[in-house]
Amino acid sequence: MDNVRATARPAVWLMFAIILVALNLRPSMAAVGPLLSAIRNDIALSFSLAALLTMLPVMAMGLAMFVGLGISQRLGEQRTVLLSLLIIALATLSRLFIDTAFQLIVSAVLAGIGIALIQALMPVLIKSRFTNNVSLCMGLYVTSIMGGAAIAASLAPLVMVQTGSWRSGLAIWAILALLALVFWWSQRRHLPSVVSAKREDRFFSNPRAWLLAIFFGLGTASYTCVLAWLAPYYVEKGWSEQNAGLLLGFLTAMEVISGLVVPAIANRSQDRRVILMALLTLIIGGFCGLILSPQQFSLLWPCLLGLGIGGLFPMSLIVSLDHLDNPQRAGGLVAFVQGIGYLIAGLSPLLAGMIRDRLGSFEGAWWSLMAVMGLMLLMVWRFDPRHYVRHFRGSS
Repeated sequence: MDNVRATARPAVWLMFAIILVALNLRPSMAAVGPLLSAIRNDIALSFSLAALLTMLPVMAMGLAMFVGLGISQRLGEQRTVLLSLLIIALATLSRLFIDTAFQLIVSAVLAGIGIALIQALMPVLIKSRFTNNVSLCMGLYVTSIMGGAAIAASLAPLVMVQTGSWRSGLAIWAILALLALVFWWSQRRHLPSVVSAKREDRFFSNPRAWLLAIFFGLGTASYTCVLAWLAPYYVEKGWSEQNAGLLLGFLTAMEVISGLVVPAIANRSQDRRVILMALLTLIIGGFCGLILSPQQFSLLWPCLLGLGIGGLFPMSLIVSLDHLDNPQRAGGLVAFVQGIGYLIAGLSPLLAGMIRDRLGSFEGAWWSLMAVMGLMLLMVWRFDPRHYVRHFRGSS
């Protein structure tokens, strides 16, 4: 019994360290939206430029899916995570001294590099260290990512009010990164040596792999746009930065709930199409409410969006995993899907910002995203599990 407890204790502390790391993967992006009005009052920043603060980190995530694991093999997994957390901490702290839009964008790019390297590596580490509890630990990891966004979106305006500076509202999250860095360092002796399997599949030439990647990318586009523009949208409607940030935090909390509950419900059947259609319908309803009645039932629309987006993210990856039985090949497919998908999703905040600059309102962006969700409803019918095997026969 003592041996079991001695073995379990390091695993528990390691999981806690992973949760602390995951909490740092969204605050640098999520804190910007609620404070955007104050930032734009202080420095020259168009909505198109502001979109880069979300776009560039997300696109870095996509690129990291192709190069991140290679970098970690050169540096070692432990040093990669430590270095990434240090980059996030320094990039976030540097926002205390920002005076121009260019400096703010550079800080976002640097934070995105740190985020990207961790996000490429962490699922591999979880799979190697928690072999018998991968689903549970991945659920905690993904939930912690969403939780970090909720905390930053909700509290950044409060920090700004208390300190009288939007720079403090952006920079305070360096403390969270330093805390994770210290705790990760303390757990370094418990970390396994991760060896990434060589992937020989040629997914770039596989039409079904591209369909899955586009589906994931379009779905993630709704998340990145909402993360970047929901709070500024409500500030333009007369809300305070603090209340708009709390609304974004509420939406993210709904994402957390959906991300935990929906995959459990979907496990009852191999055919995920009904679940996917229900999630897309929720998102369409949320965007429709934002356009037609943003001030009435103002909690309902973020609730619908959060439940839809929060469930769509894990379900898109689960559908990709369903296509291949071999874990190594399925992991390679998911890496490809995320790599291409994040590159697609990264463009969406910029396009939405350009629409806002041209039309003077975010409604055009919400209409565009509704059309994208409608296209995804048509794509869902292609995901018939009875035909999965034929799409990857002879692909390696």
